[in-house]
Amino acid sequence: MIKQPAHLKKGDKIAIVSPAKKLPGDINSAISILEQWGLEVIRGENLYAEHHQFAGTDAERTKDLQTFLDDPDIRAIFASRGGYGTIRIIDELDFTRFKEDPKWVIGFSDITILLSHLFAVLDTQSIHGQMPKTFDDATPESLESLRKALFGESLSYEYKSEFKNRTGDAEGILIGGNLTLMVMTEGSESAVDYTDKILFLEDVGEHEYAIDRLMRMLKRSGKLSRLKGLIIGTFNGITPEDTPFGWSPEEIIMEIVKEYNYPVCFNFPVGHIDDNRSLIVGKAAKLSVDQKKVSLKFL
Repeated sequence: MIKQPAHLKKGDKIAIVSPAKKLPGDINSAISILEQWGLEVIRGENLYAEHHQFAGTDAERTKDLQTFLDDPDIRAIFASRGGYGTIRIIDELDFTRFKEDPKWVIGFSDITILLSHLFAVLDTQSIHGQMPKTFDDATPESLESLRKALFGESLSYEYKSEFKNRTGDAEGILIGGNLTLMVMTEGSESAVDYTDKILFLEDVGEHEYAIDRLMRMLKRSGKLSRLKGLIIGTFNGITPEDTPFGWSPEEIIMEIVKEYNYPVCFNFPVGHIDDNRSLIVGKAAKLSVDQKKVSLKFL
């Protein structure tokens, strides 16, 4: 049975840690927003630590995250940012106390590996959403979606897609995150079962050939054939190559899943963008896709 952490209420304590790359500056403005939501923000001891590219050594980052996983007074844990590094510490974490008293974990990008682990190993929901480092550039709508997800308010989305979708309706548990990190979990205990799930994917800075390779790996493993639906967010930050690959990320993905009959939508507002809307990993949702209109509602 999938566990849903208790939704937040005003006065709750939350923590911010840096499990991956180091912060380039302070996140005081993000902390102010969280405090305006009525939350008491606790900073990780190594929040601003530096060790090469990372926010402190592996041991320091593990210690911070472990402290808050174990602390019963902390009701949610934000990753301050992504980058790279969470995979270096995931196997050093002890989730024994967390399993007894789950709490919300929030992040995206590199943090995908932690969100996937929580669902695959602990059957626990988490939130794929804006992190304190991205708060300054975040749209009001994306931050409001995060607040609603945390506080247990009704959450649904409707938008128009610029790329032609594959129509249909689907209901299932939502899984997903950064494509590269989803593939990096394969072969480990953090790998998610795709059967009868609605999968969402995004990525940044990957060439088209890399997107093609990653998606084909998921197809060859049999995972894409078992889905109920597929949501494609943004694939941006792609540096042009001297010899173009010839297909856009959307065209690549549609070609790879063309033989399946589940709904596929594009341009969903999720990923490395200002309007990165919150999605609850592990929660049941209904996806309705027309050629240009898409709606997603959490059940």
